[in-house]
Formats: sequence, C-alpha cells, structure tokens
Amino acid sequence: MTKTISKVGNSQGLIFDATLMDLARLKVGDRVNVTVHEGAAIVLTPVRPSLGPKAAATTARRLIRKNRRLFQRLA
Repeated sequence: MTKTISKVGNSQGLIFDATLMDLARLKVGDRVNVTVHEGAAIVLTPVRPSLGPKAAATTARRLIRKNRRLFQRLA
C-alpha cells in the first residue's frame, strides 16, 4: 500500500484510511511505537496493553467456561 506524506497543520503526516485502520486493528487514540531501521525503513507497531497474571487467569476461565462443550469434544 502506498501512502503520500501530507501537510497537517505545521507538520507532515500520513492519513490512515478506514481500510488500513481495520487491517491494523487500530482506532483513533491508539498508541504506536515508531522504529526506523537501516535503509530508512519505518515500522509502526501498535502498543497493546499486556495482561497481568490475574487478568489473564480471569480471561482464561471465562473462555473455558464459554467454550466448555467445544473443549470436551476436542479432548
């Protein structure tokens, strides 16, 4: 996908259309990490919140409960 750098106020920027936002699973206000590699490659990586052990355990229990029948068939 090719994008053109545009003037945004006193700065320059890229406009992410809805398709790109959907593909990257981004929404307005999300944070991204910007990395510049050798050869001037720019990589944007979404900053996703990580789950702590307690939240991960709660989420796992909820998913297991919700999909109990499926897990029983797969066992």
